[in-house]
Order: sequence, then structure tokens, then C-alpha cells
Amino acid sequence: MSATANKTLEATLAPPTRCKEQRLQQTLAEYREALHEAFNNGCTTMNATNDVVTPYNLPYQAKDALKSYVPKLHKTYNAKELDDEHPLRFVNRAGKFDRNSSREYEICWNVPQPGRGTNFWIPLRLNPEQEELWGEMLDDESSTKVGELRLQKHRKTWTLHVTVEYELKNTSELPENPTRVGFDIGESMLVTGCALQHNTPTKPLLINGKEAKRIRKEMFTTLKRLQERDASEWRVEERFSYYQNRLTDLIEKASRESVEYARQFENPVIVMEDLAYIRESLDYGKYMNRRLHSWAFARLQGRIEDKAKDAGIPVRYVHPQYTSKTCHSCKHIGYRPRQAEFTCKNPECHVSTFQADINASANIARRVDPWGGRLPWKQAGDDSPQDGSGCDTATVHRETSAPAQMTLTTYQD
Repeated sequence: MSATANKTLEATLAPPTRCKEQRLQQTLAEYREALHEAFNNGCTTMNATNDVVTPYNLPYQAKDALKSYVPKLHKTYNAKELDDEHPLRFVNRAGKFDRNSSREYEICWNVPQPGRGTNFWIPLRLNPEQEELWGEMLDDESSTKVGELRLQKHRKTWTLHVTVEYELKNTSELPENPTRVGFDIGESMLVTGCALQHNTPTKPLLINGKEAKRIRKEMFTTLKRLQERDASEWRVEERFSYYQNRLTDLIEKASRESVEYARQFENPVIVMEDLAYIRESLDYGKYMNRRLHSWAFARLQGRIEDKAKDAGIPVRYVHPQYTSKTCHSCKHIGYRPRQAEFTCKNPECHVSTFQADINASANIARRVDPWGGRLPWKQAGDDSPQDGSGCDTATVHRETSAPAQMTLTTYQD
């Protein structure tokens, strides 16, 4: 049985005519009124919700969505109150689209309306990064399934989100002649990528972590001041959400750029450190431990893995010990006189100094056997790729991460 994953496709509605705008506004207002009444009545079953929403002048696709959604608010989410800006939800039967490449806007959506013969078509402006998935969804031979649809208005713009379920490519086996691409996740450098071609580091990727570090420090300072002033709880939560959204955006961009970097190579295999126990093993002193414990290494790795699966790229995890202290060329143990610099102690090695994060990512990539086999890991000082890692194909259970729930906690000095 093929593995599947869910993704949310995004599009904005082309500016509607005045008549269509009024009908959209009316449907959204009617939906929110029905939602609030059903929620305030404590509806915990579909039948109870149906009794409340039936009199409302809504399309059946919206009523069916309410019958499923309201009980979840009470039983699953334990919601105490509702946001006034809830999107208009439809079940998958509202996913009726038309595609014509000769039009300015290739794809149009049939907007559900109450009553027979009242629906209307409206063009969609697609998210450019998701055009391929939109095409697969509308392909008659595709196995992609449409799920829930959500329509929301932001100022003057209407945004449509469509949840789809699609099959993932098989990434359980390594391809023939793979290109190993190591990613080192850190604080100073958010992501450092390095591909090995002919066993040589090639075209490294460096994504600076300065902005994420600055945001976390600003968030910590701002929240601390608000708490010292006894600011209202909603104000603290608002500022916390603001910073978390900015950090989430950085993580999404970094993970997307990382996978795009790997895709440029033939038969790529992404290799990252297995950090399942890093929090327990950290011992860099009180100050550094607090800072590193507040950084969500696994979250960033999870987003890279999610996007890699979407692209059909295998992901492997290797043991992290000595990756930053070993010379990628001669395999001898060296040291880091500065954060960004690695120095090899071997006088016979052609590498005297090297960019430390690139050196680490090259070592990470080496720890996956290019023929897919396991390599034993040796805890002694010799950290050579020949000794490899016993965790090169770690099977630690990793839940699929959700970008909307990204949490990087506050920066602590």
C-alpha cells in the first residue's frame, strides 16, 4: 500500500464583480452566524448541529462541513470560544474546478451557493510553487483526492485553501549511484548543506541563522517587558504569535531552499544527524545549554524531511558524534579555534583550515554507505567514514510536522 500525505493548496480569487462579491460576503456572514449558534448551543453530534444549521440559507457543502466541524470544536479541540474571523468551510464535494490553458486564468472554481442553479464560476490565481500539485489534482488519471475547502477574506482579497491527499514516492530504498547531500542544522548557520560528488564536497549551501537568532532575542526581550508591566494576557499572546509566525516563515523558507538545493543533483539522498538524544547529551555550560535547548533542531529537520518526501528524495539519519571535529579529507580529529573555522591537526593533510559547518555537513554525508548498506559505528577517537555510524538508518519514529504549529521557544540570554 502506497504512503500518502496531505497538503494544502492555496489560490486567490481573481477580483470578483460587485454582484459576486456581495454573494460571497453574504454566504460568509451566514456561515459564521450558523457556526456561532451551533457552537453556543453546545452541539456535540452531527444530528444536533444539523438541527441548528438547517434553517440557514447556506449551500449544502457548507452545512455538511459545519455538521462535522462543530462537534470537533467541542470534543477534539476543547474550544472555549470562537474567533470571529473563521473561514467559510466546504466539504470535498465543493471541489469542482474547470481547466482551460487558453484562458488568462487557467483554472476556475465553481463557487457553491444555496439553491439550484445559483453557483457561479470564478478564476483562480495559483500559488506558483504549487502549480504542479494543482495540475496533478485536476488530472483525471491522478490518485490525488480533494478534501476540505476553506475560503477566507483578508481585506480585499479572497483566499481559497484546498486540502488534498496524494501518494508519496517510495523513498525507503536508496537509488543507484546516489549523490549524498549532508545537512548540518545549527544556530549561527541555520542550515549548511554539502553534496559529495566523486567523494568531494561540491557547491555548498549556507543559510545564515542571524535573522532567526535576532527574532528570538527580540521576542524574549519584548515578552519579558510585557510581563514585567503586567500587560493583559491577550497582548502577550498576540506578540508571541507574531514572533512565532515570523520564525515559522524562516523555517519554511530554509527547508524549501534546502530541498531545492538537493534536487539539483542526480539521485540525491539527504543525510542529517540523528538528534534524538541531543538535549540529554548537551553540556556546554549553563548559558549555551539554555540557548541550544531553546532551539527546535528537530522541527527544522522535520520540515526538510516532509518536503523531501514530497519530492521523492530519500532521507537518512546518522550518528552526530565528532562530525564537527573530524577532517572531511583525512578523517583525523581536529579542532575549531573559532565558531566558523575548522583546523586539521594532521601535518600531511592538504586541508589546513576549512569552513567548519561545511566540513561538518560533508562528514554527515559520508556516513551513509553509498551502496545503501549499514556501517558499524565506533565510539573511539577515530571518526573516519570507514568506521561509519551504527545509526545511519535510524528508525526513530518522527511525526510529520505541521508548519502552523511551529514553536521555537524564546531566546534566552
